[in-house]
Amino acid sequence: MSNFVVSARKYRPMRFDEIAGQEHVSLTLKNALKNDQLAHAFLFTGPRGVGKTTSARILAKAVNCENITEDFEPCNECDSCRSFNENASFNIIELDAASNNSVEHIRTLTEQVRFQPQRGKYKVFIIDEVHMLSAAAFNAFLKTLEEPPSYVIFILATTEKHKILPTILSRCQIFDFRRIQIKDITAFLEKICKNEKIDADKEALHIIAQKADGALRDALSLFDRMVSAIPAPEKGNKKLAYETVITTLNILDFDYYFKLTDALVAEDVASVLVLFNEIMNNGFDGDIVINGLAEHFRNLLVCRDEKTVKLLEVSEKLQERYAQQVQVVPPSFLLSGLNITNDCDINFKQAKNKRLHVELALVKMAFINNVLKNTEKSTPSEKKNLATSKHTVQKAKPAKKENPPEKRPIQDVREPSPPIKKEPAKEPEQQEKKVLKKNTTQSKDYTSSFRLDALDEAVKEEVKKNKVPQEEVSLEAIQNAWDEYANSLPDNNNSLRAIMKQAELRYDKPDLIITVGSELGKNQVVQDFKMMDALREKLHTQDIIPKIEIDTSRNVATEVKRPVSFKERYINMKKEYPLVDKLRKALDLKELRDTDS
Repeated sequence: MSNFVVSARKYRPMRFDEIAGQEHVSLTLKNALKNDQLAHAFLFTGPRGVGKTTSARILAKAVNCENITEDFEPCNECDSCRSFNENASFNIIELDAASNNSVEHIRTLTEQVRFQPQRGKYKVFIIDEVHMLSAAAFNAFLKTLEEPPSYVIFILATTEKHKILPTILSRCQIFDFRRIQIKDITAFLEKICKNEKIDADKEALHIIAQKADGALRDALSLFDRMVSAIPAPEKGNKKLAYETVITTLNILDFDYYFKLTDALVAEDVASVLVLFNEIMNNGFDGDIVINGLAEHFRNLLVCRDEKTVKLLEVSEKLQERYAQQVQVVPPSFLLSGLNITNDCDINFKQAKNKRLHVELALVKMAFINNVLKNTEKSTPSEKKNLATSKHTVQKAKPAKKENPPEKRPIQDVREPSPPIKKEPAKEPEQQEKKVLKKNTTQSKDYTSSFRLDALDEAVKEEVKKNKVPQEEVSLEAIQNAWDEYANSLPDNNNSLRAIMKQAELRYDKPDLIITVGSELGKNQVVQDFKMMDALREKLHTQDIIPKIEIDTSRNVATEVKRPVSFKERYINMKKEYPLVDKLRKALDLKELRDTDS
């Protein structure tokens, strides 16, 4: 069995200044140690793999360090630091809330809080994934977290702060950890390569950092995977090449995007389709190509200005390639290409022939420059014609001023207006063609300038046309419509018909107050959804708002019925029909006794 240790554990930071990308947290904690203003409870929150638990361990070591440095870093040499590094410290206790999430576990923790530290000033409890505690466990933990002994510090860590009770959050100092930048991850990987004697391309490390998505632990796991894929050399250092990384991680090479862009700008459709076929044969789907090409266009737009070059999250070598290609790619092509790639990506899942869907998008992009050239050619000609007409008008005006009139007394010297030239009457067929052409143009303009406000106005006009004039409504008309609807109910709805006939109506515009005798009646009236629509349609108005009330005084108390015995039935029958007793005697039958049921 080998003694291999993964890089995430082997190169775990031991000091605050070794934590990558979390300088705002490290500086605050070191200043708290310097000013002796440590809180009794901390909450470290943020994405996975950004250093929350690592920072908690370093802080726990620093508060009990016997030889803390001048910049308030743990020395990692004293007995307290060494015992913690060897997992033998009784003053620093780590708990996993995912497996210790019940009230009993919190009760055990509370018992441990009562014992003072054996060595050092503080007893530190690090609770990881604290959001996994149950609600009852959180409530049991509240009092201990709010007022722990002076020698106790709680450090909670979580990736899902929104799942923690607000009462817990209010008792902690909260530190938000952010995703680690690509440049910080790349610099950390370069240090490891130097220690492990691995010659790595900067582009390869940059790809690993991009794939990690801001999590240093994920980047280290990917790095170990890439190093494992390198064959061990007989002599010299291992070589981590860019090609090895993109092959192992199944990433599309940047060269394809540069070649695709050059072919698209050159309007070489054949080369574009051949390149796309090569990419598909390498096992990449069409959506990966489209999204990668959109990202490539975005990077080209970003590097057009020196102020936005820093937004490029690529290596220096790639930045130079982007700077060279952007010189031959016009911005209008990039904007149009981004629009096409966006539409293709949105509709990709719905397309049945996905390959053809992407190929059509690529062919469209290949003709962008052609379309733009035709547009630019048509625009100057229109301007030229317009300028010529203006020039002719301006020329005609000075011709009248060649012989200016002499100064004379003011007189009415208006020139007669030129006669209006009447065009010859056109034939009926030509007029019809002109009208048809005009209507066609108008319809095209309407379609091109279609907007939501125009649709809103059209809907309002349609509503006005179809609106039925409302009439004044009286209580008598409502009562007639009410009775008519009640009589129209089917036979299987006799109970609702009886309730409607017994109900009392009052009309206080716009409220129609319906008084029924019980809660059951109210429920039946409410559940009949067709009733109010029928009344409004019958009365030609919408100004009726039903309000149902219950009149408890109309409820008549009824006696509770009990079972009637056979004797009572016989006595009642004998009172109503005296011949029954004579029949009993004629048949020589015994009379019912009180004990008979």
